[in-house]
Amino acid sequence: MPDEGPLILVVDDDPGIRKFLRISLTASGYRVDEARTGEQALARAATEGPALVILDLGLPDIDGRAVVERLRAWSAAPVLVLSVRSGEAEKVAALDAGADDFVVKPFGIRELLARIRVLLRSRATPAADSPAVLRHEGLTVDLAARTVTLDGAGVALSRREFDLLALLARNAGKVLTQRFLLSELWGAAHAEDTQYLRVYVGQLRQKLGDTAARPRFIRTEPGIGYRFPGDTLSP
Repeated sequence: MPDEGPLILVVDDDPGIRKFLRISLTASGYRVDEARTGEQALARAATEGPALVILDLGLPDIDGRAVVERLRAWSAAPVLVLSVRSGEAEKVAALDAGADDFVVKPFGIRELLARIRVLLRSRATPAADSPAVLRHEGLTVDLAARTVTLDGAGVALSRREFDLLALLARNAGKVLTQRFLLSELWGAAHAEDTQYLRVYVGQLRQKLGDTAARPRFIRTEPGIGYRFPGDTLSP
């Protein structure tokens, strides 16, 4: 097994497919990690930082598209979907969720290897380019598990509140405009609905014990947007 090649995470509940890919990828100079469920895949991706993920959509616990969406919250690693679902709607849905390419089963290994090379060339991603856990002044944001703790105690956030906090924390030190935040969280059609954003920022600050006057976590840039402190650290 190679020690230096890019690490590829293979996610498939079929042990035969995993074995075939492990042998083929290893012979081609890649390192291989494996997962059989979506939750296992997210955990392995968070701890191992693969250069690329090969993902089946039909997983036993959660749909592959949900895995892509959750992975995209904190990782830029290319995702190549490998699935028996060949319909155009399925491909579009997977790509819209954040996948980079789609190969239909059964597949030729030479084609698959070519697709992998293209993705790794076009989007070379360091193994630890984006930490899965962010920390700042007692606040811990686990992007993979979608959990937040403050001074050791859990903080219950709605999905939208978590997405807002995660987006700010992943861009620590950067001023994110109101328009950008609204477009990312609600879509381009709501890019001017600043009241949405003010409500959620207010709710989030209240749950984090933060205030606009003395912010620990969410700083207001008047007339522009918001900023998370720039000294966020990974473990």
